[in-house]
Amino acid sequence: MKLDSALPTLSHLSDIESQLEVKQDKDYSSKTALVESSLVVDESPKPQKGMVIFTTTFVTIFLAEIGDKTQLSTLLMSAQSQSPWVVFLGSASALVMTSLLGVLLGSWMANRLSPKTVEKASGIMLLFISVMLFWDLIQ
Repeated sequence: MKLDSALPTLSHLSDIESQLEVKQDKDYSSKTALVESSLVVDESPKPQKGMVIFTTTFVTIFLAEIGDKTQLSTLLMSAQSQSPWVVFLGSASALVMTSLLGVLLGSWMANRLSPKTVEKASGIMLLFISVMLFWDLIQ
């Protein structure tokens, strides 16, 4: 840069100056410049890898289905019918269809409701089911 040339303009500094706040430091009687963060925190969930989603879903559903009434019904139908593979195909198809309904309903809800609303509604529904099961138990 030549000494006789004009200084470069620093118009971008006005943006930086607007973000600075001078604060008096009480302990040392010095001035400290604080830069306010202008970052916006994105609260949307991070995308997960397909295999992680698959594994989590598989383990959750597998553990939830072990020993439930659907498995016991399938066991009894298989024992009565003497056709275990036909019962397997029927029960597997039914589970696939109910899972499809769950996925479609979940996608529909995700496009129309906030995650907090879905979380609160599912919590209330599970609490209601728990109370109803407890009520049946004490009667």
